[in-house]
Amino acid sequence: MKTMSVGEFKANFSEALRKVLAGEEIGISYGKRKEIVARLVPKSTIKAHKRKIGIFEGKGAVHFTQDFSMTTKEFLGV
Repeated sequence: MKTMSVGEFKANFSEALRKVLAGEEIGISYGKRKEIVARLVPKSTIKAHKRKIGIFEGKGAVHFTQDFSMTTKEFLGV
């Protein structure tokens, strides 16, 4: 992975994007310690996560009593 400072990245943005499109990862460093704060990675390397349906099933409940009522104005927030 190639590392670039923020200033270098700003000055060579198009070149950095070409490298990412070619499959290279680029780390962007910031501050006095030159700590990597971000990474640019090719889109093809990101794995799509399948969404798990029903993750909150059985975790809570909603109950309405018989005397529950709401006027139209309350419902519409008028």
